[in-house]
Amino acid sequence: MILYAIPTPLGATPAESLPASALERIRELKDFVAENPKTARGFLSAAGAKPRDLSISELSEHTAPADVPALLQPLRDGRPLGLLSEAGCPAIADPGAQLVEAAHREGFRVVPFVGPSSITLALMASGLEGQRFAFCGYLPRDASERTKRIRELEARSRKEAETEIFIETPYRNDAMVSSLLETCASSTRLCVAADLTMASESVTTKAIADWRRSPPSIGKRPAVFLLLAHHR
Repeated sequence: MILYAIPTPLGATPAESLPASALERIRELKDFVAENPKTARGFLSAAGAKPRDLSISELSEHTAPADVPALLQPLRDGRPLGLLSEAGCPAIADPGAQLVEAAHREGFRVVPFVGPSSITLALMASGLEGQRFAFCGYLPRDASERTKRIRELEARSRKEAETEIFIETPYRNDAMVSSLLETCASSTRLCVAADLTMASESVTTKAIADWRRSPPSIGKRPAVFLLLAHHR
């Protein structure tokens, strides 16, 4: 049996962002694990599934690790299972990684569907280094720890000529921007990619010196940050 990892777009419809073959398979599935069952039903309905006929179990940051293996029961019973993130790709900066790990431990096949990834979309549109890059997840909440981490990432970027990619909880976006503008060298380039796949999408890359002259106000829009330090 197969665990299918299904990307969920932020703004585009399933038909606009997923291949026809993926949509066809989604409509055949009856069992799902999702970060938020309510919004998952909305996505599945838009994909052409019949939500009332589906079983959707929750896997979120509040799910105890000991409870994760039980979510694989459909696979043990001989039925395929779909894994949905709240937005973006399952198991990337997402609690679904626990389910994928459990599936591998039990010998089940895991099949990822082609679909939108905010990380790669942001990198594609940033104009920054695409041969060498690293996704660094979330940076620390504490301001001093966040500043320390930014300095570490900038130093690594400068040494390796590597784009550093990271994300933040939307309500801390503006604090993140403030930390970046206060901490980074003037020549370091920063890309802010917000609302990817949505009508309000924006992707802007500037040197820190230019951002300081016109600081962005992202607000609570989902955003990806990309940083590339000048390589000496």
